Amino acid sequence: MAIADLDIKTPSTIQTDEITVTSSAADAVRGLLQERSLTDHALRVFVAGGGCSGYQYGMALEGDPRESDFVFEQHGVRVVVDEVSMNYLRGANIDFVNEVMGSGFKIENPNASSSCGCGHSFRTDGEDAPAHEHSAGCNC
Repeated sequence: MAIADLDIKTPSTIQTDEITVTSSAADAVRGLLQERSLTDHALRVFVAGGGCSGYQYGMALEGDPRESDFVFEQHGVRVVVDEVSMNYLRGANIDFVNEVMGSGFKIENPNASSSCGCGHSFRTDGEDAPAHEHSAGCNC
């Protein structure tokens, strides 16, 4: 199923405040989609095991979302999140920052009880840091 064939889930399925994509992040995604001639794709945001704090954020350009995915649109950009990742990302803010030290996507996540120094990995309440803390993942 192509992204264009997928209906955006209604507010009863996903509330607009569950994940926020800033206009800056949406502009960056649109730029990537145009640069790669993938204007029919969406931004997939996910959480995976790994990183120096236990979980790490991931993003990809998605052209074929699954029926079980949450799909919503903000600032003209479609966003796709799988069901498991949505549990970790509820309330998160996705931004794109352009700073002296570099530019990139930044996720502020209220579910993270701690994160690594670079902000690419995190853990939630009640979880111990993995045994490899600070020796794998982002190496911060």
